[in-house]
Amino acid sequence: MSNKVLVMGSFVADLAFRAARLPAWGETLMGDSFALGPGGKGSNQAVAAARAGAQVRFMSKLGEDAFGQLARDLWRADGMDASLVGTSATPTGAAAILIDSARGENAIIVVPGACFTLTPNDVDEQHEAIQSADVFLTQLELPLDTVQRGLEIARAAGVITILNPAPAPVSPLPDALIALADYFIPNETEAALLTGLIVETVEQAELAADSLIARGARNVVLTLGARGSLLRTAGGQSTMIPSFTAGPVVETTGAGDAFCGAFAAALAEGRNAEDAARFASAGAGISVTRPGTAPSMPQRAEIETLLSA
Repeated sequence: MSNKVLVMGSFVADLAFRAARLPAWGETLMGDSFALGPGGKGSNQAVAAARAGAQVRFMSKLGEDAFGQLARDLWRADGMDASLVGTSATPTGAAAILIDSARGENAIIVVPGACFTLTPNDVDEQHEAIQSADVFLTQLELPLDTVQRGLEIARAAGVITILNPAPAPVSPLPDALIALADYFIPNETEAALLTGLIVETVEQAELAADSLIARGARNVVLTLGARGSLLRTAGGQSTMIPSFTAGPVVETTGAGDAFCGAFAAALAEGRNAEDAARFASAGAGISVTRPGTAPSMPQRAEIETLLSA
């Protein structure tokens, strides 16, 4: 393994609003603070993978605007290769993030913008880059046919494929798409929506994971928040991966992205799935102690320090 991770996904600017509680429909609240920063699940996961030690290439599209420049500045600072990022006449997207400052919980609305203009043809043009990666990671903040084409190219080349089905799909995912994932990484909400099953206990998580494996996923890593994650294989083996506590929880917004990016980085350097999930869990445990999404992603040395504590 050469530690190469190719992430295909979204970049959006995060506009985060903090208040003592989330507003009800029709209500106006005075907030505590506002912050503008880089976001988008694809970009967040790419940053997480880069900081965790991977050589990262990112594929997406940006608008020719201030939000697009924010993205390029971030990727340059983290040593990422953004040569696969195209430009679009559509403006760069944005996410409105409402944060309950008392509990650290959030509600998010994403308008993907330019990244949603990435087409299967665009992906085909970058097939050599995908084929040369050790791990290919993608999410659902892109058109489904674009996601599927990237996974198809990677699978055909023997590249390890990871699909994070986030944001939670509003309509059923095709089995053909799920079957392209060597590692399918949903959280509880996403697993429940995809399977129609309740996912509140470890036993229920195993049933949901088995349902996804029956639809073609080779392995499922079902993240369970503070309880850790469940690694379930097609052979029916289950391993509970503990969560890691690095300090008081400030914000959970970036935890899933931190997990996916660190998991991809660990697989790319040749770790087995259980070790990779532990590494990823430590990364997520650090991210929740910090505000923001991309800014909360930990460095590799921080993850290793937490794992050795």
